[in-house]
Amino acid sequence: MSHAGTSCFRMMRRVDALLMIAFAVICFLSGAARAQQRPAGVQSSPAEKKILIIYLSRTNNTKAIAEMIQQKVGGKLVALELQTPYPADYGATVQQVVHENETDYLPPLKTAIEHMEQYDVLFLGFPTWDMQLPPPVKSFLHQYSLKGKTVIPFNTNAGYGSGSSFQTVKELCPGSTVLEGFSTRAGAERDGQYLVIQGARAVQARQEVENWLKTIGMLK
Repeated sequence: MSHAGTSCFRMMRRVDALLMIAFAVICFLSGAARAQQRPAGVQSSPAEKKILIIYLSRTNNTKAIAEMIQQKVGGKLVALELQTPYPADYGATVQQVVHENETDYLPPLKTAIEHMEQYDVLFLGFPTWDMQLPPPVKSFLHQYSLKGKTVIPFNTNAGYGSGSSFQTVKELCPGSTVLEGFSTRAGAERDGQYLVIQGARAVQARQEVENWLKTIGMLK
């Protein structure tokens, strides 16, 4: 091969090498762009997850919050009901709940969830009773395995807060990821206040729910 031919051959090899480097850079940048579309470690967005919203509600305030959550994130809405409902009389219900808490009694549930394994996220709503998690909700958490699921508690109360309820949810869901709970003031049945999350109060509560859902990453 002549000197000129050798020089040409070498130049062609340099061009091929440069083209390969450029191709590798383009592939790298393309892969990085795709990675930015979904953060590392995130398997699916909240919109892709299957959601179940379970709630216990005596005066329908917790139900109102549950419906607001469903409006924002979708999912299946299910009311938690007992085989034997609590007395209509408030005082009698208070006495029964106190006794159930003292004896660790778990009231049998009428509500049954089919194919619990299909759900990725469980919103769990309840009022504060005796400054604790209501016995029916304890029954639910003992009855179903929520291992591997994301559990998100939400609470309504008469102004005294959620008590020990959120901590109890964590204790009864040892294999779950329990996110920050939501708590808001509602009615006070003992004072004759029943459904108060309506009208202007509902507008305020809806904004509170939206802000909370954004904080825990369930809403953009």
